[in-house]
Amino acid sequence: MIEFRPLLDDHPDLAHSPLLRAALLTLQNVQEHGSIGLTKTKAFKRVFVHRAVERFGWPGKSAEEMFRYNKVINEYEFPPLEVLHYLLISLRLGRHFKGEFRLTKRGAELAQAPGRLFAELIPHFVLRIDHASYARFDDRPFGKWDVWMNVINVEADHGTTEAALFEAFYGEPKDWHTAGWREMSAFSCCVLLPLEWAGLLVETREDSSGKRVCHVFKTPLWRSGLGHRRDAQADGRAVNAPPC
Repeated sequence: MIEFRPLLDDHPDLAHSPLLRAALLTLQNVQEHGSIGLTKTKAFKRVFVHRAVERFGWPGKSAEEMFRYNKVINEYEFPPLEVLHYLLISLRLGRHFKGEFRLTKRGAELAQAPGRLFAELIPHFVLRIDHASYARFDDRPFGKWDVWMNVINVEADHGTTEAALFEAFYGEPKDWHTAGWREMSAFSCCVLLPLEWAGLLVETREDSSGKRVCHVFKTPLWRSGLGHRRDAQADGRAVNAPPC
């Protein structure tokens, strides 16, 4: 079973989570500026999507890159915001009312409590969401989270590659340049990408000999926010850290 450690609101490692940062910015935006307007399909209106693209600082999706070819961006064209919107509603941190997104009482409380918001948002996102639902394809990798995360905890301790992790789980050397690219895509989109969005992993990409190589590293938040036995000596500011 995967255990997430509760962290204090001022724990510095929380800054590694893009999803947590985006959630805080969204909740605090509503507190400061009022409700967010919704389209007829109940998506965030473009004016807020524009603001989110600029302020989220999402890995691989800078505002400059996003607006290079599209001056107007809809919510569905910025998947991190679309997923976050769903999470805030499903966790009852926000609600739709008369064409607007408004905070619930609980959402308003967690807007000023990063540690508590992390505990609500990140485990739900990683462990309970169907990550294939917002991936390019509908493929799902074989496996379950306790196995994936315990193996990644060891294999990525000093850094590894996307291809090496795939081989560690499935015993076959596949990558984006082989006939098994669909399997690699499913593994990357449904396992590695959610962990990166959560802030537990960071991925760097480089081109080597004409091939894209993806390197994978654990972030400090992995060590402080998860209860793996190997990480028992993690940051002492974690509270009541149970072993995984």
